Amino acid sequence: MTTVLLTGATGYIGRRLEKTLRERENVSLRLLVRSARKLTAKTRQHATVIEGDTFNKQALQQALEGVDTAVYLIHSMGKGPDFSRLDRDSAENFLAACLEQGVQKIIYLGGLGLVDSSSAHLASRRETGEILASRPDRIRTLWFRAGVIIGSGGASFEMVRHLVEKLPVMITPRWVNTLTQPIGVDDVVAYLTAALCLDPAENLVVDIGAPAMSFLDMLTQTAQVMGLRRWIFPVPLLSPRLSSYWLTLLTPVPYKIGAALVEGLKSETLVQNDHAQRFFPEIQPMSFLQAVGQAIREMEQDLVISRWCDSSPGATCDVSEQPSPGQSIFRDVQTVPFAGAKAEQVFASIISLGGENGWFSYTFLWQLRGWLDKAVGGYGLNRGRRTAADLRVGDALDFWKVADLVPNKRLLLQAQMKLPGKAWLEFDLQQDALVQTAHFIPHGLWGRLYWYAVLPFHAFIFPNLCQKIVDRARSMPPS
Repeated sequence: MTTVLLTGATGYIGRRLEKTLRERENVSLRLLVRSARKLTAKTRQHATVIEGDTFNKQALQQALEGVDTAVYLIHSMGKGPDFSRLDRDSAENFLAACLEQGVQKIIYLGGLGLVDSSSAHLASRRETGEILASRPDRIRTLWFRAGVIIGSGGASFEMVRHLVEKLPVMITPRWVNTLTQPIGVDDVVAYLTAALCLDPAENLVVDIGAPAMSFLDMLTQTAQVMGLRRWIFPVPLLSPRLSSYWLTLLTPVPYKIGAALVEGLKSETLVQNDHAQRFFPEIQPMSFLQAVGQAIREMEQDLVISRWCDSSPGATCDVSEQPSPGQSIFRDVQTVPFAGAKAEQVFASIISLGGENGWFSYTFLWQLRGWLDKAVGGYGLNRGRRTAADLRVGDALDFWKVADLVPNKRLLLQAQMKLPGKAWLEFDLQQDALVQTAHFIPHGLWGRLYWYAVLPFHAFIFPNLCQKIVDRARSMPPS
């Protein structure tokens, strides 16, 4: 039995790796997470959970005590201009704690790219790997390097899919001809899992990826899988900044992450060694066409395990640790009896809101609010939701985040649209009535003016939404 600590377990790769590891009989799994509320009940049942992060040295020491292998899936992309310092400090803290606790092996996932041409984010990933691998005399590091990761819910895949779906004709920047070696997310998880059983005599850098292709090839092959015909014309006029704004408008990816992806696509990210084939010959990465096909099937079958916006540092994608709607200054409360329906039916109706299901009424007003949010750099509505009928704490729901969820009782959504204040939308089942409350804490005068400006719209949008939820519940079969 080997004891494994997994960091980043609520992130895009981490959720998938956690699911794989907890199903292995020879692994005693331990998780270091900022918020245990984001973990499923099954995960909490089958893994030891420590709340904290790599800047909380006490929690870090506790998490690493008795650990054989530590998996490092942490980065600060989207955190802000100081992300490289945060990445550096995090890696140094983690290495120091691993050394103190006698950890034998670190497994790290970074990015492909050459030193002299890497983007700032890829350079920071490289620096993180160098820090983690800096003590080969005391601890071995298996450093995997991947390019574009393709999978349902992934930022790169969602960016490509939305462009292909929405634009029959595309005017693209010259960097669409840059070469990369994409890899399916399941293959990434397979490599990380297989690394648990590898016992190299020294540090090892393993570059992983399918055959090389350009971003232009990725667009055309995605269209092929989706049965669409697209015309693409690269031109020299689109700057990285303009490209990032364009991606923000048309895809769910926010500007900071879109800018980081664009910056990374300007330079080639190609495999530089054959270690994947030498040390993991049993893994044969699927082709790009196969990876896209699998991602689309998972979406169609409502089997998306994780998304790019599940967990990130700061406000980019995360949810506040302590939601505080009780401190709100303004509230809009709607109460609708649900006689004739069961609480389970009403709750099922509530948690189906958003995404492709829509908001049940006044759709054009919700869409208008989404476009206005996108116009000022927010998420808008096209971030959607992970699955059509299930939510968990930390899930994205259009321009909301699930801040709290008590099955058949309460759903609390935290606003992530651009606002002059903090806002929540709460659904609470009280005896035989649904109580829907909009909470708002304004920031200064502009916050108060905003509340009074939207109040007339609340007067017909929120009562109608509440009633539609109950009406829909009455038409649902009992669970």
